[in-house]
Amino acid sequence: MSMIAVIPTRMELTRLKKKLSTARRGHKLLKDKRDELMKRFLDTVREVKTLRVEVEAELMQVHGSFAVASALMSSQSLEQALAYPKQSVALTMTYQNVMSVNVPVYDFQTKTQSESDIYPYGFATTSGELDTAVEAMGRVFSKMLKLAQIEKSAQLMAEEIEKTRRRVNALEYVVIPDTQETIRYIAMKLDENDRSTTTRLMKVKDMLLKQAIEEQQARTAAMLEKAAAKQG
Repeated sequence: MSMIAVIPTRMELTRLKKKLSTARRGHKLLKDKRDELMKRFLDTVREVKTLRVEVEAELMQVHGSFAVASALMSSQSLEQALAYPKQSVALTMTYQNVMSVNVPVYDFQTKTQSESDIYPYGFATTSGELDTAVEAMGRVFSKMLKLAQIEKSAQLMAEEIEKTRRRVNALEYVVIPDTQETIRYIAMKLDENDRSTTTRLMKVKDMLLKQAIEEQQARTAAMLEKAAAKQG
């Protein structure tokens, strides 16, 4: 804990008291923000965990179907079947504000609405396992996109939590204590100045009183001398 370098004046004391009040309000708001972000972050992490398990399980099924299809078809036939896709996907990204964090929201649109366009080949020369693999891949795509979205959201929230934590700690352990210590120092110095001023005023008063008494005594003595001279 250290003091802020200031001149100990009443104006500076008022300014620091306002600064301390603002710092305390900011500290409370940042703590509330950090706690709410932590809650949402933990909810997002649980969602990521659940969705990742689902996506990995479905991708394993897709991989298994492709493995069977590659065993039933020649590699050249498999490559030719998948070489010229009929369907394409356009990805769009918007943002949603979550506790001052702009998290991404992913969406996609297919080139055509026909579900059959996911098969870029004729069914006569291909294996049914390839159809199963392509269909499963189409189903898991939206979940993969959702997983990417919430993983990115979790990453951004974690970064914001760390920034907020540092700000909270800076206010709690540096700004507020240093400001309080400086306020105490200025108040002490002002009290000392007030006591010194009071002491000086009392001394001046005593000096003036002594001087007045001496002047009165001198006037009285002069009057007595004058009266004695007239009698003589």
